[in-house]
Amino acid sequence: MFENIPGQLRTSLPAVEKHNHPVDLLARWDDSGKWWQDRVQHKLDPYQKYSTSRVGNFIEGAHRDGTEFRGHNFASQDYLSLSSHPALIAAAKSAIDTYGLHSAGSAALMGNTALSVALERRLEAFLGFDDVVVFPIGWAAGYGAVKTLVKPTDHVVIDILAHACLQEAAHDATENVHVHSHLNIRAVESRLARIRREDETNGILVVTETLFSMDSDMPDIPALQDICNRFNATLLVDCAHDLGALGETGRGKLEDYGLVGKVDVLVGAFSKSFASMGGFVATNNKGFRFALRGQCGPSTFTNAMSPIQAAVILGSLDIVDSEEGAARRNRLMDNSLRLRAGLEDAGFEVLGKPSAVVPMLIGDVLLARLMTRYAVEYGGIVNLVEHPAVARNACRWRLQVMTDHTEAQIDAMVEIAIKSREMAEMHIEWLSANDNAQNDNIELPSLPAIHSAAAE
Repeated sequence: MFENIPGQLRTSLPAVEKHNHPVDLLARWDDSGKWWQDRVQHKLDPYQKYSTSRVGNFIEGAHRDGTEFRGHNFASQDYLSLSSHPALIAAAKSAIDTYGLHSAGSAALMGNTALSVALERRLEAFLGFDDVVVFPIGWAAGYGAVKTLVKPTDHVVIDILAHACLQEAAHDATENVHVHSHLNIRAVESRLARIRREDETNGILVVTETLFSMDSDMPDIPALQDICNRFNATLLVDCAHDLGALGETGRGKLEDYGLVGKVDVLVGAFSKSFASMGGFVATNNKGFRFALRGQCGPSTFTNAMSPIQAAVILGSLDIVDSEEGAARRNRLMDNSLRLRAGLEDAGFEVLGKPSAVVPMLIGDVLLARLMTRYAVEYGGIVNLVEHPAVARNACRWRLQVMTDHTEAQIDAMVEIAIKSREMAEMHIEWLSANDNAQNDNIELPSLPAIHSAAAE
């Protein structure tokens, strides 16, 4: 027997701004807080999960209410499977022995260590830029770069799907934010032409990504850089999801384009392929370093990257820039192609181009929530992306592939997706019948029986 699901849990999150705003600022969140609590009680809340084992291709963990799960892990950002690499664990321990645990200060003062300074020099050589500044988290690097570059009279032209840190920084920096449709090169060119006709004196920052993780698609970076050059604009590119994981030597899509070290500003995060939190900003302008260190809130007014982070990222760079790294990238791509093919053969729509991110479109929000619930119960740990992170009725699983996934695990994940869809569709059919006929006695397979059949 399936259980009923209240109507308010079959739709998107109630928009706080559409409700009356009480004077008490915290009380404004009461309704949405109750909505989230109701979701977890009905097993429809896959967010804020936590692990109880090492991050790997198989993981144990729990939902936020403590309900335990275990299964094939397609929900962690560990593209090259480096999070438990023995050499990196040893590097972290060595850094603790030498430097202790904490940077204990801003990078503008004395928070850097010899390791973080060495990391910046190593990144300059790896990325092909004259100067690289590291940050303790990727968000800080993206936000800080945009906010520091752009003054109130400047303009930002930004892809509608650019990361939230870039979007928020743009709107915090200036009112002149021009959002264009996704991957629309023509719209960028048209907007730059219009801005320059009306404003010849202020700066223009064009913001994009090498790999957009929600759709696993990629812009034409050479064309964008050419357009920026023609209109005296600055191009900022975020390479968080492809650096280390794509490209013959791990330098990402810029390597495929022949643009290593040649875009105006490159920002990135280490959390996807380098086994650590942290981020960076790379340019060929030596002066910008001092703006980032002395006039950039997310750098100046927070503690610098820890010695543990710097040691792990340095060790990860050694692996990425080696034969082992090339082998890991090849296995990652093989796994991505196998998962994409399996899902497509099963009738699922898979978005974008092959990468470590495999976006599987589901559509309807209730179907997506139920599929996610059953997937975890069947042993497939996935992340659900729903509105407002994506458009209404464009809900999806953002499956994240790792080097260490086996062919058997990938094939199992495809079967789990199929069975989860079947179960979710039956559950929705039951809900519809229950709603229309007020009949709660429809006989459907019990969950234990279904689980038993799925295991065969």
